[in-house]
Amino acid sequence: MSESLVEWKKVIGFFKRKFTDGEHPDMDTILFLIGVQELGGIKKQFTRDDKINLMHVATCKLLEPFGYYKFEKTDHETWPHYQQLKSMSALLPEQQDKLIKDAIIRYFKTNGLI
Repeated sequence: MSESLVEWKKVIGFFKRKFTDGEHPDMDTILFLIGVQELGGIKKQFTRDDKINLMHVATCKLLEPFGYYKFEKTDHETWPHYQQLKSMSALLPEQQDKLIKDAIIRYFKTNGLI
């Protein structure tokens, strides 16, 4: 088993233990929870637009070290804002998926979660 697959299983295990009843989390759930972490706290309720924005914040944060986004500022409501530096559209869907997974693994390692 490749090292990245082992690390991905650790990430999935973390989410299963902390946020689900043993269910396998989907990518949107993982991105949403990373976005909440990056926002700095949990609101009691998020609107549908907030949830989409949280997944976008997570994607920007995750892809920043790979040169896709650059942090710009935090607004008055503590939402982080990023500038897109390059598009992922040149990557095939499988390559995009692998990049996101690698970025999530990196995020978890950097934050001492796995």
